[in-house]
Amino acid sequence: MSFLKIREIHHTYFTRTSAVTAFTDISLEVEEGEFISFLGPSGCGKTTLLSIVAGLIQPTQGTILLEEKPVSLSDRQIGYMLQQDYLFPWKTIEENILLGLKLSNRLNEKTKSATLSLLNEIGLPSVEKQFPKQLSGGMRQRAALVRTLATEPKLLMLDEPFSALDYQTKLKLEDLVSKTLKSFGKTAILVTHDIGEAISMSDRVYLFSPSPGRLHRTFHIPEELRSLTPFEARNSEQYQNLFQTIWKELESLESGKE
Repeated sequence: MSFLKIREIHHTYFTRTSAVTAFTDISLEVEEGEFISFLGPSGCGKTTLLSIVAGLIQPTQGTILLEEKPVSLSDRQIGYMLQQDYLFPWKTIEENILLGLKLSNRLNEKTKSATLSLLNEIGLPSVEKQFPKQLSGGMRQRAALVRTLATEPKLLMLDEPFSALDYQTKLKLEDLVSKTLKSFGKTAILVTHDIGEAISMSDRVYLFSPSPGRLHRTFHIPEELRSLTPFEARNSEQYQNLFQTIWKELESLESGKE
């Protein structure tokens, strides 16, 4: 039994004068603990599909099943990590990371202690009384990850969470997020424009074609790469070969020569 099933998803936006199909006939399955990536040209519907999987948008056609049940916002089984950290500037880091637990009425001494402990484990000791403006961009994204994991979601959505960071911080956070999700056995879907990020962090990469979006090709990342940290994977010969293959596929899609 697959953990997540995406079945024949089709989505069309309707306006008063037109209908635009974002993507069509998307079907795939994800096992518990897997990390997959959606990669493709702008306009192929990656982020829209992520929103549909999260239950934020109802698809025109098709079904999304999480543990054989339709996804629902009220279940609070899905966590989001976005490009912006969206920490409330007037709240302390402690208040920010406990917010999800408070809103879901699950904040108690045990969950508070576990969340503050995770803050320390993720490399942010002694910052709980500080405010977001006192932290660097990378530190704020770490805090955002703690806030996301605090509610113990079954599925994590990562929508280009590193794209606003400088390259060195981005590489460090890739390693940190990968290690953290593996240690918690979390299932994750990453939307990215970065081929290297997709290869180095994922078990599988789904390449989408544009206008309307379709699943063009699936790349299974070799075990030799998956056993490495993202930073180590980037230095592998297998990584370089796979990068070139996906790059050429992506170029052909963008130029309409598929």
